[in-house]
Amino acid sequence: MKRQVLFLCTGNSARSQMAEGLVNHYLGDEWQAHSAGTDPAGYVHPLAVQVMSELGIDISKQRSKSADEFRECAFEVVVTVCDDAVKNCPIWLGNGRKAHVGFKDPARATGSDEERLAVFRRVRDEIHREILNLLVNGNQE
Repeated sequence: MKRQVLFLCTGNSARSQMAEGLVNHYLGDEWQAHSAGTDPAGYVHPLAVQVMSELGIDISKQRSKSADEFRECAFEVVVTVCDDAVKNCPIWLGNGRKAHVGFKDPARATGSDEERLAVFRRVRDEIHREILNLLVNGNQE
């Protein structure tokens, strides 16, 4: 049986969606990842979909979900990926380890299309490195 991980963020449109896609792609034999938001945006950010597709990972079918959908689920690890989610969801009512690995919100990036894409790529790569390290090695860099 696969180990279960939940990634929590505020809007569940970018960071937590990318974490879900990365874990299911690279660690899918051992982990099943889910993502949710404390205040879901209702969509997956198109630039998150784009930068993930650059790695051959399709998150276009994922959807923005509320954390309430997962309240009764058992997770081995619940990971908050933004500081706002830590404040708004400080206690996870369930079993499992809690962890926080914060990343800047790429959806707030400004500038040209290329500058915004660069921010999404940087955050994607940070999530890739830090989240996979957390799940594989049980620690953060």
